[in-house]
Amino acid sequence: MFERFTHEARAAVVRAQVEARELGQSPIGTEHLLLALLTAAGVESAPALTGQGVNAVFVRSEIIRRVGTGTGAGAGAAPLSPEDAEAEDREALRAIGIDLDAVRRAIEENFGPGSLRLPRAAHPERKGRMRKFFTPGHIPFSARNKKVLELSLREALRLKHNYIAPEHMMLGLLREGKGLASQILAERGVDFDALRADMTRSLRSAAA
Repeated sequence: MFERFTHEARAAVVRAQVEARELGQSPIGTEHLLLALLTAAGVESAPALTGQGVNAVFVRSEIIRRVGTGTGAGAGAAPLSPEDAEAEDREALRAIGIDLDAVRRAIEENFGPGSLRLPRAAHPERKGRMRKFFTPGHIPFSARNKKVLELSLREALRLKHNYIAPEHMMLGLLREGKGLASQILAERGVDFDALRADMTRSLRSAAA
């Protein structure tokens, strides 16, 4: 699955782990993914969010108000050695536990054999940008968060896209609809239908 995540989507997954760790919380929930997505282009500027004052500062304060800090294993995660830092993003992504073979079959059924292969980044500075998201230790993803990321694939396939961007992940979060992230958005008065339209419009603009 992760071969099809854009750089920004991969960064959001890893950033969600960072957010959970900084708040001392475990597991990594939908609320941490929402917090990470609110720094992604195409998501942070969605009118349905900005019109309700939904930004990273607001969501972080809501998480702290509802859950507190230092409430999970993230507060005491054991550090990794420096030589393991390169593998930190791969471990965070593998932790989601989605069956890559099943994902490959789904994509190839929609886009043809071999379509899962995505060219690697050619510029070393891109790897450097990913490395800034690395932080020591590992925190598991919640079952709901794994479901959200599975649904992000379904949203990509529904829109006939052979990649997964942050907007697909937000669509997956809305489709799951029961996690703390959705509760925070609903209680803020966010129109889910309008937000879905914002995300779809952003994806179409990017593809144009």
